[in-house]
Amino acid sequence: MLLVFGGVGTALIASAFPYDDPANPLGVGFVGVALAFGLTVVVGAYAWGPVSGGHFNPAITLGLAASGRFPWKDTVAYIVAQLIGGVVATSLIVLIGVYGPGTWLADAMNGGFASNGFGDASPGGFGLGAAIVVEVLLTAFFVLIILGVTHPTRGNALLAPLAIGLTLTLIHLISIPVDNTSVNPARSIAAAIYGGTEALSQLWVFIVFPIVGGLIAGWVHRALLEKTPAPPAEETARVEL
Repeated sequence: MLLVFGGVGTALIASAFPYDDPANPLGVGFVGVALAFGLTVVVGAYAWGPVSGGHFNPAITLGLAASGRFPWKDTVAYIVAQLIGGVVATSLIVLIGVYGPGTWLADAMNGGFASNGFGDASPGGFGLGAAIVVEVLLTAFFVLIILGVTHPTRGNALLAPLAIGLTLTLIHLISIPVDNTSVNPARSIAAAIYGGTEALSQLWVFIVFPIVGGLIAGWVHRALLEKTPAPPAEETARVEL
């Protein structure tokens, strides 16, 4: 909920108030949106990483399961919680928008509600192939970095949330122009339900391919970067941050 509320909320404000418009000096631009997503992960991971592992993302949960760091039997509960949190966040943004200025809410919904997209729905006009590549590649890198910085012997528990948050910021800086950056199916679903028919029709891309990237990362990490067999998943259900 925090991740979607902070990131999508910032994206919607930034689009309503352009950062370079002297008449509306309230926007932060896409750099600010990237930082908003990254910072919410930083504070969320520091606050709740020791409680649940701080996944906040179905692709991360499935990637950790594929790596042997998280039990498969618990993935459904985590994903359901993530989806509920995301929908609550965008619903709260809608509630705020009901009392917003002028046609802010209608404009936000007509503009896709910060949903992910390709083709005409891409901020930079990138096509389906570009969206697939960036979602698989960047989600895989994201999960690999998470697995690296939270490793029980090689990782750094004190700095792990900061590294993860900065990685998500970098991912957004790279791919906001391509497809408005998903790497998180929960974020994509939460925005698309208020983003109109085009956002919903393209949503499958931002569910399938982040998950593909997360699974690839989990399997690669387990095969190449673990010199000893992974411990039983039940013993490492929580990623210690």
